[in-house]
Amino acid sequence: MSLDSPVSRRLLSDEVFHRLRDSIVRGELVPGEKVKDSELAERLGLSRTPVREALARLADIGLVEAKPGVYTRVTTLNRRDVEKTLAVLRSLDQLAIETAVPVMTEQDLQRMREANRDFERAVAADDTSAALAADDRFHAVPIAAADNPVLSRIVEQLHPQIHRILYRKFSTLLGGRNTIEHHDRLVEVCAAGDARAAAELSGQHWSELGGHINELFDTNQFAEAAAG
Repeated sequence: MSLDSPVSRRLLSDEVFHRLRDSIVRGELVPGEKVKDSELAERLGLSRTPVREALARLADIGLVEAKPGVYTRVTTLNRRDVEKTLAVLRSLDQLAIETAVPVMTEQDLQRMREANRDFERAVAADDTSAALAADDRFHAVPIAAADNPVLSRIVEQLHPQIHRILYRKFSTLLGGRNTIEHHDRLVEVCAAGDARAAAELSGQHWSELGGHINELFDTNQFAEAAAG
């Protein structure tokens, strides 16, 4: 949904939070861009209070930073921060999979297969938003099966930081056959009940993603965005 669409009066703070988060992920609000609660409130047709609340939540998850009385701005794309976030997500995903595999049902596995087919179709259509949504659905299955609310909450908080990069460089990072094939292999290993092998396979994928992202930083692929 566009940042400029009017916001309903229901759950204003949550809706503003999700609207601003998605705008940052998609690059509509660029890294380093200053944001003012008064201007955002006017664009959204709201008072400043829910906007301030949403900006505070965005700061908590690292998408916005503020210097009181000076500025509030979208955080820049920082290699060190990205590496730390990837390391945490890698560990949490491995924990989720190792915990989930022993209790996963055939229905769970089928949901993963269906999400990967949706991912494949979105990649073929060059639809980044749909592909990332399908990728999220795929990985959400073992996270839900692991039944660990703390893990789920932390993953949800960290994902947008990585999605900012995936959205900009999707074809380089996730848009190839290797991701589709990785998903298929992961489903096969989960179906075989080998929790450790599934966790190791997931860890390898996260490590490869981190390597590709580092290559992009090495070649200044994010320089324009970070200077925005």
